[in-house]
Amino acid sequence: MTNDARAEMNAIADRFAAAVEAGDVAAIRGMFAPEAVIWHNTDRVEQTVEQNLAATTWFVRNTATRAFSDVRRTITADGFSQQHVFALGFSDGRTAELAGAQFVTISNGLVTRLDEYLDSAAVSAAFSGGRSA
Repeated sequence: MTNDARAEMNAIADRFAAAVEAGDVAAIRGMFAPEAVIWHNTDRVEQTVEQNLAATTWFVRNTATRAFSDVRRTITADGFSQQHVFALGFSDGRTAELAGAQFVTISNGLVTRLDEYLDSAAVSAAFSGGRSA
């Protein structure tokens, strides 16, 4: 893989993270290929882009802030994988930190598959009013 290709994959990953952090659902939509598949370990169901964006819209409405930290990314031949901590802030002042990993496949500059792993107990605690940080 050339340095230019690596830089392009890193730039796509950075744009995707920035859109998620900003809660910009339109920008997130624009990063997915129309036929993209999104899978989460918590339910093991493959979603379409529109199904995933419905959940993303709910997620954005129910968090005040979102930030990735401790990102450890590896560029692959067809995308990237990364481990990270996803810090959430809620309007009532609560916070949560979710350790996660993503495996992302890219084609023609668009995400064609995203496999995401999160601790379901931490997610449940964060959105039920418990504290997972």
